[in-house]
Amino acid sequence: MAKYKLEYIWLDGYKPTPNLRGKTLVKDYDSEPTLEQLPNWGFDGSSTRQAEGHSSDCVLKPVASYHDASRINGVIVLCEVLHPDLTPHSTNARATILDDPETWFGFEQEYFLYKDGVPLGFPAEGFPKEPQGRYYCGIGYSRMGSIAREIVEKHLDLCIAAGVNHEGINSEVAKGQWEFQIFGKGSKKAADEMWVARYLLERVCEKYGVDINYHCKPLGDSDWNGSGMHANFSTKHLREVGGKPYFDALMVAFEKYKAEHIAVYGPDNHLRLTGLHETQSIDKFSWGVMDRGASVRVPNSMPKKDWKGYLEDRRPNSQGDPYQIASRILQTIATVPLPK
Repeated sequence: MAKYKLEYIWLDGYKPTPNLRGKTLVKDYDSEPTLEQLPNWGFDGSSTRQAEGHSSDCVLKPVASYHDASRINGVIVLCEVLHPDLTPHSTNARATILDDPETWFGFEQEYFLYKDGVPLGFPAEGFPKEPQGRYYCGIGYSRMGSIAREIVEKHLDLCIAAGVNHEGINSEVAKGQWEFQIFGKGSKKAADEMWVARYLLERVCEKYGVDINYHCKPLGDSDWNGSGMHANFSTKHLREVGGKPYFDALMVAFEKYKAEHIAVYGPDNHLRLTGLHETQSIDKFSWGVMDRGASVRVPNSMPKKDWKGYLEDRRPNSQGDPYQIASRILQTIATVPLPK
C-alpha cells in the first residue's frame, strides 16, 4: 500500500466567472486509484459562495481523474458540486449541459502572464516600445523574456503526463500573451480537460510569482489584442456529409441565436468584440472563409471538400466556461434538421 495525494478540484460559485478551488485528500491504495475507487468528499460552501453558514456542507463528486506528475503519487480529481442530498448544485454547469460524444471540440485558450500588475515583460507604466505583432510565435529574449517559455513548457509536460489532450502552444500577438489548445470528443470531455489544463497552469505559475490573467481585454481600450477562447467544433454530419445547403441553414441558426451565444461566451465581451483586432462586433453575426474578423471562420479546406469539416466560432472569450460554450453550440446545432 502507498499513500496517494488526491487533489480534489472544483468550480466555486463566484460570478460572472467561477474560480477553481482545490484541496488534498491522502488515502492508501495498492496502485494509482481509478475513478471508481475515489470517494465523494466535502467542503465548506459558505467560503465559496455555494452555501450559507448555517448549512454550509457541499459534496464533491469525482467525475474524472488525472495523473499529477508534479507530485509523488499525485492524482488530480475533477469534481462536480452536489447538495447534501446528492442533487446537482445550482453552480454545477457540467451536470446539466447538452453533450454529444460525436461532436468534437477544440478550444484555443488565450491568456496573459502577469507579474506585479502588468503583463510579463511590460514596463511598470505604459507600453513596450515595440508594438504588438512581432511577439506572435516569436523567439528571442527581447520578445519572450526569460521565464515565459519555461512556464508554458512545464505546463505542456504536465498536461501530457496527466493524459489531457493538449494539442499545442504558441506565443500570441501581444507581449506576455500566450495560447494553448485542448481537443476532446464530446462537450464534457473537452471542457473537463480545459478546466484541468487551466488548473495546472495556475499551479505552475505559483512557483514563478506570476498570475494568469484570463480577462478578455486586460489592456482596456488600447491597440493591443484581447484574449479569446475560440471554439472549433465538428459534428459527425459536418465531418461525413456536409453540403452547402446544410451549412447555410446552420449559419442562419447561429445568427438567429447570436444573443444566446453571447450570453454564455464570457463576461465583458463587449470590450473585446469591437470589430477590431480580428473580431466581429458583438451585435453582429457574420461568417467567412479564412476570415478571422468574422463571428465564425470557415477553414479554407471546407468549401473544397463539399462543405465538410469543422468550423471555428471566434466569439467565446478567454474567461468563458467551456461547459456552457459547448452546450450552447450543441443547442443551436440541434435546431437545424438534418437533410433527408
